[in-house]
Amino acid sequence: MTDIVVLGSTNMDLVAYVEKAPQRGETVTGREFRTIPGGKGANQAVAAAHAGGTVSVIGAVGNDSFGTRLRSTLEHSGVNTDHLRTVESPSGTAHIVVDDEGGNAIVVVPGANGTVDYLVPGDAVLIASADTLLLQLEIPLAAVVAGARAARAHGVRTILTPAPAQPLPPELLSVTDLLVPNEHEAAALTGRTDPREAALALLDTVPQVVVTLGAAGSLYATRGAEPVTVPAPRVTAVDSTGAGDTFVGALAVALGEERPVREALAWAAAAAAFSVQRPGASASMPYRSEIEKQYTS
Repeated sequence: MTDIVVLGSTNMDLVAYVEKAPQRGETVTGREFRTIPGGKGANQAVAAAHAGGTVSVIGAVGNDSFGTRLRSTLEHSGVNTDHLRTVESPSGTAHIVVDDEGGNAIVVVPGANGTVDYLVPGDAVLIASADTLLLQLEIPLAAVVAGARAARAHGVRTILTPAPAQPLPPELLSVTDLLVPNEHEAAALTGRTDPREAALALLDTVPQVVVTLGAAGSLYATRGAEPVTVPAPRVTAVDSTGAGDTFVGALAVALGEERPVREALAWAAAAAAFSVQRPGASASMPYRSEIEKQYTS
C-alpha cells in the first residue's frame, strides 16, 4: 500500500438538483436537496482511501454539526484524521447546483478552511513519512507552499490540483512534481485554450502535467517527450461533482504503486467514470474493486 497525505479543504456540500441551472436573476424550482460531505481535500482523501491507499488528512473543520459529520465521514472511509483541526469558525461549505446533464456550478465558502494558513507541529513530520502529498487551493496559499516545501525536503512526490484557478507563485511551482488542472484551469493559468498548448506551456514551470478533459480522458505531458492522450470509459453521467478529485486520488494510489503512467491515468479515469454515474462527491467515489471492474470492462 502507498502512504498519501492530503493537505486541503473539508466542506459540507449543499447540493440542489435542478433540470436546468438558473441564469443571473432567475429563480428555478429544484427537485431535490442533499447535504453531502466534500471539499477538494476531503474528496481526494476519500478517493485515495477507497482506491487502496493509506491516507491521512491535514486541515480544519468547525466546532459545529457539519464538522462532526465531516470528521466522521472521513474516518468511516478509512482516512486518518489525527491532523484535522477543530476550530471555532464555522465549517466550510460548498453550494452546488447540479443540472440534468450532470453539470455543476459551485460557490465555496471557506469557513474553517481559511484558518489553515500554516503547518502546526507534527504536520511536517506526517508529510515526511508519506510517499505522496496531495494539494489543492481551497486553503490559504501559505499552507500549500509550506506543505510542498516540506514534501520536497523529504523526497515526497507532490501532486497539485490548481483549483480554484489562481496565479501560482514560483516558490510553489518550483516544489511541485505533477500539476493536474482541468482544461479550464489550464487555460486560466496559461491563456491558451488548446489543452495541448496549455500543457506544453505549463512544462516551463513544472516537470509533469496532466490536463483532465472530462469525458475525453486526460492529456499527459512531460519534458522531453510528446504529450499523450489517455481516453476515459464512455458512461452516462448523473453528477460530475467530485470527478476530478476522484481522478487525482486514484492517480496518486496508482503512481504510488509504481504503475506505468499511461496505465495509472487509465485506472484513474476508470475511477472518475464510475463516480459520475452516482450522485454526490465523496458519496460517489468507488472502492478499489469497483475501479478494477470499470477498468477492465
